[in-house]
Amino acid sequence: MFDFLLNKEQLKIRDEARELVKWVPKQMILDMDDDKIKFPKEFLQEAGRRNLLGCRYPRQWGGRGLDWVATATVMEEIGTLGYIFACVFGVGAELVCDAIILHGTDAQKEKYVRPLLKGELFAAECLTEPRGGSDFFGATSTAVDEGDYFLLNGQKRFIVGAEGADYFLVYAKTDPAAKPQDSLTCFLVDRGPGVEVEYLYGLMGCRGGGAGRLVFKDVRVPRENVLGRVHGAYDVFNTMMIPERLGTAAMTIGAARPALEVATSYTSRRKAFGQVINRFQGVSFQISEAAMLLDACRSVIYTTCRAVEAEIDQNRVRRMISEAKKFVTEACQKAANNAMQVMGGIAYTNVFPVERIVRDLRLASIWTGSNEVMSMIIAHEWYREYMLNKQSGATRDLENDAAEADAPGEKIYE
Repeated sequence: MFDFLLNKEQLKIRDEARELVKWVPKQMILDMDDDKIKFPKEFLQEAGRRNLLGCRYPRQWGGRGLDWVATATVMEEIGTLGYIFACVFGVGAELVCDAIILHGTDAQKEKYVRPLLKGELFAAECLTEPRGGSDFFGATSTAVDEGDYFLLNGQKRFIVGAEGADYFLVYAKTDPAAKPQDSLTCFLVDRGPGVEVEYLYGLMGCRGGGAGRLVFKDVRVPRENVLGRVHGAYDVFNTMMIPERLGTAAMTIGAARPALEVATSYTSRRKAFGQVINRFQGVSFQISEAAMLLDACRSVIYTTCRAVEAEIDQNRVRRMISEAKKFVTEACQKAANNAMQVMGGIAYTNVFPVERIVRDLRLASIWTGSNEVMSMIIAHEWYREYMLNKQSGATRDLENDAAEADAPGEKIYE
């Protein structure tokens, strides 16, 4: 975030996040990337002790009552440790927590939110299935209503935190015959009998977050663990897409930032052809592009955070969040690639952390809704917004500002 746009509270929590980042030992980062640490409970416990988890949420449930700008600031700083640190930080304390705060009962908040924000419990979101990722309504996991409880069966995969979470936010079909929007229910499922981690993925990057396949076999989920209303998962999903995609975008900036900083330092010292290589435009221009892209990303994030806080038209927010997720993730990948390019072969080794950053960032444009899905949403909402504005007559008809705008027989559309 830009310092000059932050108030005192936002600057304070940013600095607290930076202190947490300093606390993390180098060996934890290395052990996570080597899959020696399967899930960083110690990191989340420390974040909880420092009251940095879920800073947006009400104080009565353990949050700090701050806003989206503060959250984005914290997410960027946590991301500098590595993308996976921000992933596990956000999945529980932002995604799952957000759903319970907005849709849960006070009893659910007391049981699940308060200890989560203290770093005493860990949570994971279970949406993607072996037969479907972006197709939310294509879920095949089922939960049969047995009166006092639901009987849950099915599989979820690519679940960050599968290895370490104490409870899971799970979407399952409860009325297969209903229209898609009314067919799913969201549940809070405790780790216990019938909940199995069947497989841990050998990931290209973002290791150490306990990503795995979860299998549910005749799991009894108490009725009081329905989140929201029965057959009302679509309501939960819609609100969760805000923290899921906006949070993802914010933390991606942090994950890319070290690559730029490392490359800036390297190119300020490395010499070739008798001079420091940042004197060559082929190098300095790539650094300048990376810096420009990260600043542009911050501008997009800050603006979108303000839009969410202002509670503007939700369709417009949906477009802006999709734009933020797509633009920021792709721009950050470009910035990291620029950093690797100007450093040359040494950046392709583990002498510097740039190779890990590049590997980790490849996930950014895939998860929480692929960037192709973001493009679909942007296009849909932009066309809809354009037509509404045109029909309202609120703005000038710019199409007519051409010399031959009325030329007969030239504007052919069919």
